[in-house]
Amino acid sequence: MNKPQSDAAAKLRLVRCPACGGESVYSAGNPYRPFCSQRCKNLDLGAWASESFRVPGEAPPEDRPFGDPKLQ
Repeated sequence: MNKPQSDAAAKLRLVRCPACGGESVYSAGNPYRPFCSQRCKNLDLGAWASESFRVPGEAPPEDRPFGDPKLQ
C-alpha cells in the first residue's frame, strides 16, 4: 500500500541539470535552479564568458561594414 504524499513532496519538481545531466530540484528553495549546484551554475557561466556558447550565424565579409547599410 502506498503512503500518501505530503503537499510539499507532491509539488516537488525534478528537472535535468543542464550542465551535468543529474537531477535538480526546480523550486524557489534551490538558489542554483535549474542547475543542481553552484559548481554546475559556474561551469555554465564560464562557458558563456569564454564564448563557448554561440548562436550560429553568417558573419559579414571582412570588407563590408557592420550595421544597417541604409544608415551608412
